[in-house]
Amino acid sequence: MASLHLLFAISLLSLLSLSPSHASATKRVSLSLYYETLCPYCSNFIVNHLSRIFSNGLVSIVDLDLVPYGNARVSSDGSFICQHGANECLLNVIEACAIKEWPDVQEHFRFIHCVENLILGQKENEWQSCFQVAGLSSEAVVDCYNSGYGWQLELQYAAETDALRPPHQYVPWVVVDGKPLYEDYMNFEAHICGAYDGKLPKACKGHRQSISQEMKASRGDQVCLPSETISSFAARKSKKKRNKFT
Repeated sequence: MASLHLLFAISLLSLLSLSPSHASATKRVSLSLYYETLCPYCSNFIVNHLSRIFSNGLVSIVDLDLVPYGNARVSSDGSFICQHGANECLLNVIEACAIKEWPDVQEHFRFIHCVENLILGQKENEWQSCFQVAGLSSEAVVDCYNSGYGWQLELQYAAETDALRPPHQYVPWVVVDGKPLYEDYMNFEAHICGAYDGKLPKACKGHRQSISQEMKASRGDQVCLPSETISSFAARKSKKKRNKFT
């Protein structure tokens, strides 16, 4: 009789392990940020707001995708025109290389956070110091840039950005589970918590609720619009036209 009870218990546990309520992990919420490196509102969002998900545990339910292209354009000759000029084209590529070479979001975000923090302090020319600050070797990212591969990554980001539906209207352009947040992008944590179906982390306390009109704070003056003056500088893909880093 004891053996029958044991067999029944094992069978029950097997069935429970296969039931939907005991499925493996709940699907994470996708969070995509379309941005450009020298837009001050993008830098502010990355440094002072997006960074919170790494300290409050929200990153555990998020798949974060950073797309450093923004309002740039690709000319017919294959050159890039960036809204804020030469340094923005360079730093877009550097951050694209960081994302590619360090696929661990904890690693590439640590580097990007450092770069964007320097940008907020108008010290973007010191970006190479972020390798040491982030505790990461510069070799892979520098090789990615010098080889021209980073520009291929930017072409991929250009195609991804241009394929957005609805199209992006400005940056930062924040998308949660395929839905753009428009001017409500500062409320991204509430949208993440509202979209998650599993057990919520403590960071969601007070956040999981319908996003009402009262919650929305207009950010229309805290975005970089494509219609704003775009630098005439064209970042050529030709290796002969670019400085190299060592």
